[in-house]
Amino acid sequence: MSDTSDQQPRRDFLLRSLAVGAGAARLPLAGAAATAAAPATAAAPAPAPAGYLWLRPDEQAFVEALVNHMCPADPLTPNGMDLGLNLFYDRALGGNWGQGDRLYLQGPFKKGSANQGYQLGMTPAQLFRAGTEGLAAYCAATYQKPFDRLPAEAREAVLKGLQGGKIELANGVPAATYFAQLLQMFYEAMFADPIYGGNRDKQGWKMVGYPGVNTANKVNIVKFSNKPYRPEPAGIADLS
Repeated sequence: MSDTSDQQPRRDFLLRSLAVGAGAARLPLAGAAATAAAPATAAAPAPAPAGYLWLRPDEQAFVEALVNHMCPADPLTPNGMDLGLNLFYDRALGGNWGQGDRLYLQGPFKKGSANQGYQLGMTPAQLFRAGTEGLAAYCAATYQKPFDRLPAEAREAVLKGLQGGKIELANGVPAATYFAQLLQMFYEAMFADPIYGGNRDKQGWKMVGYPGVNTANKVNIVKFSNKPYRPEPAGIADLS
């Protein structure tokens, strides 16, 4: 979330975010990309087409406001929409990962402990849709406006309320779990391969100096030890 009082450069924030996502072992899969790896001889997927495929109009407005708030434009970097983060949400939620192709959803569903991870009887797409509907009702009741029409200060307050579980959504969706999915998808949208819709023009990778799909990177780590290393990152489509 944006915070104008925080003087830490965005680059450092994104580096920490990248480390968190990698530690969760989800960044390489990146939402809709969370399917079995294709054989080395298979053709690479085509770049994501423009336009929405799954999100409804009100959800589109929410996601656009969300990614622009969490990644505002500055003199060095574009905003979330210009990075294609909104399209990543759309593709991920409408794809295999969002539709729960690898989730066991037969129940019974009981409230789990904090160390048991995701325990809801909903697919990621269902959680997003129900959570977003609950958030829309909260914003209407609290501010008489949808999230995308709130000023930045109110958006920040809403997101922090969700993150801390301090907002109670009327339809019973757990706010902190809903927010955790939104935030994880934001990290993935920033750093997943561009073929999945986000990280447009590899700008997320360029911000943190990630070389992308570079099979020679092990050699370069030695070759450029203690030296500046700023390669032009390569994506899956570049090597297909």
